[in-house]
Amino acid sequence: MTNTLGPLLVEAADPAAMQTFWAGALGAPTQQALLSFRPEQLPKTVKNRVHLDLYVGAIAPLVDLGARILAEFPDWVTLADVEGNEFCAFHDAQLADEPPARAFAVCTDSDRPEQLAAWWAETVGAEVRAGPDGTPRWLYGASGWETLIWKFVRTDDERVVPNRWQWTLRTDPGMRVDPHGNEISVWYPGCPSD
Repeated sequence: MTNTLGPLLVEAADPAAMQTFWAGALGAPTQQALLSFRPEQLPKTVKNRVHLDLYVGAIAPLVDLGARILAEFPDWVTLADVEGNEFCAFHDAQLADEPPARAFAVCTDSDRPEQLAAWWAETVGAEVRAGPDGTPRWLYGASGWETLIWKFVRTDDERVVPNRWQWTLRTDPGMRVDPHGNEISVWYPGCPSD
């Protein structure tokens, strides 16, 4: 059975401020389809294990919205949104000015990215392709995220807190975590959010 991914559910100290920032960055329709916000259960204390990759024409419009530059690399810039959530921006000279960014990938840290990518590919009906290092850890055509690449990023840091950014999934209500302990917000027939 193929399950369908829904928006990322983001914990926020100020959900309205986060919605305003991301609607300004991505445009309101895309933000609503891709990101949903809820009050945080715990404050942010470590780097997020889930983040977005964006194409941008320029960094300045995101900074004007309240983003901060964290690090600059030859091919991308790592920024933080208004609550310190990390995301990566890649330059695309063809991108129109409004909105200033376009999401093209969801990145998930994992100490075993190939294994996790294979499990999720089967779960959401995606095709597994090689990442830049040649290992099979990028997903294409995931049900619900057909226009996004789902990148599983090799990271050896220990998981110490629940993910602040969780994906939602239309699936059996018994499914709450994946094999690596990533929490899932489940939607199912009869769920109050239906």
